[in-house]
Amino acid sequence: MGVLCLRGPVPPTDNRVARTGSFTAYPVRVPDRPDALTLLQRATAHLAPHLPVLTDLGERFTAAGHELALVGGPVRDALLGRAIVDLDLTTSATPDEILALLEEWGSATWDVGREFGTIGARLRDVVVEVTTYRADAYDPSSRKPVVAFGDNLDDDLARRDFAINAMAMRIPDLTFVDPFDGLGDLLERRLRTPSTPEISFSDDPLRMMRAARFVASLGFVVTEDVQAAMSDMADRIAIVSAERVRDEITKLMLASRPVDGLRLLVDTGLAAHVLPELPALQLEVDEHHRHKDVYEHSLIVLEQAIALEGPREVREVGEVEPIEGPDLVLRLAALLHDIGKPATRRFEAGGGVSFHHHEVVGAKMTRKRLRELRFDKETIKAVTRLVELHLRFHGYGGGEWTDSAVRRYITDAGPLLGRLHLLTRSDCTTRNRKKAERLARTYDDLERRIATLLEAEELGKVRPELNGNQIGEVLGIAPGPVLGRAYQHLLQVRLDEGPIGEDAATERLLAWWADQPEATR
Repeated sequence: MGVLCLRGPVPPTDNRVARTGSFTAYPVRVPDRPDALTLLQRATAHLAPHLPVLTDLGERFTAAGHELALVGGPVRDALLGRAIVDLDLTTSATPDEILALLEEWGSATWDVGREFGTIGARLRDVVVEVTTYRADAYDPSSRKPVVAFGDNLDDDLARRDFAINAMAMRIPDLTFVDPFDGLGDLLERRLRTPSTPEISFSDDPLRMMRAARFVASLGFVVTEDVQAAMSDMADRIAIVSAERVRDEITKLMLASRPVDGLRLLVDTGLAAHVLPELPALQLEVDEHHRHKDVYEHSLIVLEQAIALEGPREVREVGEVEPIEGPDLVLRLAALLHDIGKPATRRFEAGGGVSFHHHEVVGAKMTRKRLRELRFDKETIKAVTRLVELHLRFHGYGGGEWTDSAVRRYITDAGPLLGRLHLLTRSDCTTRNRKKAERLARTYDDLERRIATLLEAEELGKVRPELNGNQIGEVLGIAPGPVLGRAYQHLLQVRLDEGPIGEDAATERLLAWWADQPEATR
């Protein structure tokens, strides 16, 4: 066992710590293994800013007769050189004892996780969560864990999801604890479970989805036994609540490499239980390959949409509205835009294949799936609308749309226009370079026209040129369904003809009114 010194700005009271100038050297015991030492040295800069707080807490818990250790995510992320967002700690203290110690230390505490042994606290801008050693397991027929508190760190680490999350650092003495070689897994970029995968996934089936999320976010690969267990136990995911499944899907979709995680979900059969529309895209391709592999196409569209997130420009227009990534709505729409194809596939005379109205069917399927996953109403509405609109551009052809049609495109997309731009551009996966360039030029032309109309007419705020009160006065009618129809008529006039002025709008309104049955009453 060797020693690595981490340096922080505030000296602890431990007299074994060597002071070097204005900093303090914190000795960390590490395995005598060159590659492990390199990994731990990389963690130094990421842990150092947190060492004063951790040391202070460690001394408080030790003085009270308890053990305390930094555990899981923050240890893993420090070793990977990633930013440490949360300070998660585990202890031999009971929830009541944790609460008492944190009340003395912090400016605020909360115990919403008390049932599971977790107490949270804040001191200025530092937030910590401290959890009693655990040894829990899932009842095979229950959605909720049966909580049992443990009495030692090794047992607590053994019940964690993956070896890379089963590393800890005891504090205040900063002893590195890695009973399941999580360091080795980090170096090999692999995902293993501390116990057998079958035991781990039986304890909490959501861990199978978490494996896919880590593949997507860390770029790791699951071991063969982990993947086999995921395949064998995929149906166990049914006992997990839709909300927890949704949260994992969200994290996966917002990761840097979501396609890798999605492939794992499909390959293991988990997607068939949580997102069945995705594997259903693996349509049997006819022997003459007259249509694309819709599954592969959808994954490519997702990757291309991600690549377009952030600042961009359109020729002759300059900067256009950016969609900052990671954008959940755009990514979900890119993944799901073609899920209506299996239900609408038709083999035409002469050997062709069609998917008529798949965007309409797909929008309905998208709404149903996202509702079942308990996504919020705004996300459901936005993703569904993008799926519904994703083919609209293809009516643009060679640029034959009138200004009226462009206005409708803008107003139908509404606040989703920026995302629709990216989704439409991403939906080109042809290997024909000339065709791809032609489509890109055509969409460049549409975006130029949109930019021009938006600047000239403020279509984002488009309204009829007569408001509801004015319409009522002109027609002599009270507010109600008839006035609503009149308002919609003038809105369509505005979209068709652009700004025409109040006098002309009044003429159009009266001409419309003359043909309405209510006008003769």
